[in-house]
Amino acid sequence: MRIGLLTEGGYPYVSGDARLWCDRLVRGLEQHEFDIYALSRSERQEDEGWIQLPPQVSRVRTAPLWTAEDDGVVHGRRARRRFAECFGELAAAVCAAPAVLDGSEASGGGTAPEASRGVVADRFGSALYGLAELARDEGGLVGALRSEGAVRALERACRAPGALRAARTARVPDLLSVAAHVERALRPLSLDWYEDDGLGSVDLCHAAAGGEAALPGLLALHFAGVPLLVTEYGVQLRAHYLASSAAEESPAVRALLAAFHGALAAEVYRRATLITPGNTHARRWQERCGADRAKLRTVYPGMEAARFAEVGERTDGSGCADPDTLVWVGRIEPAKDLISLLHSFAEVRKEAPKTRLRIVGAPADGPEGALYLAHCKALAAQLFPDEAEGVHAVGDNPVSFEEIGGPEVPSLAEAYASGAVVVLSSVVEGFPISLVEAMFCGRATVSTDVGAVVEVIGGTGLVVPPRNPRALAEACVALLRDPERRARLGAAARARALELFTVEQNITAFHGIYLEIVSRSPVRRLVVDDAGDPLPFGVPAEAHVPGRWTEARLMVTGRPRWAAGAPVRATAPLPAGEGA
Repeated sequence: MRIGLLTEGGYPYVSGDARLWCDRLVRGLEQHEFDIYALSRSERQEDEGWIQLPPQVSRVRTAPLWTAEDDGVVHGRRARRRFAECFGELAAAVCAAPAVLDGSEASGGGTAPEASRGVVADRFGSALYGLAELARDEGGLVGALRSEGAVRALERACRAPGALRAARTARVPDLLSVAAHVERALRPLSLDWYEDDGLGSVDLCHAAAGGEAALPGLLALHFAGVPLLVTEYGVQLRAHYLASSAAEESPAVRALLAAFHGALAAEVYRRATLITPGNTHARRWQERCGADRAKLRTVYPGMEAARFAEVGERTDGSGCADPDTLVWVGRIEPAKDLISLLHSFAEVRKEAPKTRLRIVGAPADGPEGALYLAHCKALAAQLFPDEAEGVHAVGDNPVSFEEIGGPEVPSLAEAYASGAVVVLSSVVEGFPISLVEAMFCGRATVSTDVGAVVEVIGGTGLVVPPRNPRALAEACVALLRDPERRARLGAAARARALELFTVEQNITAFHGIYLEIVSRSPVRRLVVDDAGDPLPFGVPAEAHVPGRWTEARLMVTGRPRWAAGAPVRATAPLPAGEGA
């Protein structure tokens, strides 16, 4: 079958989110054909180029989200009236939308009933598709979404009775900021991806994330009836909440953008044929945002187990370079809470003075990551002055900061193998990739109870509350003192990882989901060969074998061949008494 893979800020670019997962999925399903529709996030991402694509990728179409030149479309009076009506409805739906999680911003001050949420969702969806139809008819909405009329429509919605409490306080700078953000998010409406030779020709749209990535899939479903599959390994709405909490924005801007992204997420979940969260933590978010439980299928992300096989299969104890070493692996940023880890290690040293801590990883991009790394190094130097065995020896700090590729840590697997216990100290975590990698290596782990950690560990490691250095230290000391327990937990962790988190199980799951969705979807167009026999998929299996069936054509009419021509008139009934 032919799959339209929708991405935002990732595949097929060299850098970005979900790049490795998408590449493994496409390469693993070589029996299908893939069309890639990618939205890029920055000019730098586009300049870095694409990864090498496999032959089953037949088409790649890209569009930037980071910039949009004025398309030069000048709307007439009728088109301007249509835009004002649709955008006004969209703004009104956003301003009337209750908060997704706690309902504290509902117009009445409490949680809105389900009926109210349904009305808001219908209103938002109708306005969204009205804008999409206007963009298709008139050629684009970039200028209209940047116009003064859009800002005025947003202002009227904020001042209307029943609007969000925080929205009523919005000032002109707030309205301009929200309007600019909405214009960026709605740029996919102006793309020419939805014709019969684009997304209208695929058998299935698979969005690699929610939010803007799934928006082209919504339009393909609306215009051409293409079924939509949405995969979220990190819930986009949750990511928006985390980003907005760190940004310096007014309460009105945060409330309006949260309502907009919440309404978009609800529309994606409502219209999707199936939704595949990567873990139960993401699944709970989706359910709270309105996803139907019957549509949800948990599919864990697949990871390459072979790169960790050499370390994980060592049974003679040689896989552990130092039984008195704790290892932390990941990207150094505030969410990983290395400050608590260092304070916890100070408690560990009181019970086990010979213990060492190796922090392996690079700082996050941008100045914040480098600043946080410098802060952690300064704290480590303060907590653990360089120690020396004698007055003439050189001191050595028990905490080391290293990066993969150095002489002491040549590979990621060797980083996990260098210690007895792997530690995860995060306060915010989605799917803990570093934890799964440690499990593949057969390491015993101590983790904080955040995100999907408990689900991933499944009883094969110790879990403690976040931001609790004493509890983290006690768990680490317990494993450092009990090598037999470490071995049992490590073996159980590796067995669990091989069962649930491999690339093979991920690809097999999506292959079955693809077939299930297409088999249950109504036939949108009738493709036949020269003999008139129907071909079920856009690229059927027969197309890969030379023969007459490789020439497929699209029937102009949806009626069967025997129905062609003028209709046959029914025989008029004879008067009573005749025909005897």
